[in-house]
Amino acid sequence: MPGAEHDDRGTTATEAATGSGVTGSGSTGPESAGSGPAGPGPAEQRAVPRRRRVSMALELIRANPTGRIVLKVAVALAGALVVAVGFALIPLPGPGWLIVIGGLGIWAVEFHWARRLLTFTRRNVQAWARWVGRRSWPVRLLLGAVGLVFVCVVIWLSLKYSLGIDLVARAREYLATR
Repeated sequence: MPGAEHDDRGTTATEAATGSGVTGSGSTGPESAGSGPAGPGPAEQRAVPRRRRVSMALELIRANPTGRIVLKVAVALAGALVVAVGFALIPLPGPGWLIVIGGLGIWAVEFHWARRLLTFTRRNVQAWARWVGRRSWPVRLLLGAVGLVFVCVVIWLSLKYSLGIDLVARAREYLATR
């Protein structure tokens, strides 16, 4: 294509993103040799790493001013939805914080502040994991017990104040009658 930028294999960003393997002259590129008239087969499509294909697709979308705005709005809404679900799940047992971090990862696709916050979070979680890994097993056991107590208290308070179920009072009543 005239004016299109070619990568080191002679394909444009559009061709690489779509996997067409057809250069501007209409011939197939070197990576699709022997793949037949139907285009590149599955082996040739896997040759371009997934991350690179996604990156190229995002570059194509960002090249258009309307696409840039639509992408920013879509990423903002999707990230907000995932973060909101994660925050709702934090008091419950399960991966609440992990879902929040996943939403932050969605935002990081388009927003620099989210990328910096995600990097900070990743760095500190990895430092915490290394610190815990260097401790003796009694300290790890104590940390696990503290975490378990915290989760139990959160579940108890969530049930008590959201559903009106006081497990501690019911357990006391049950033990008093037995």
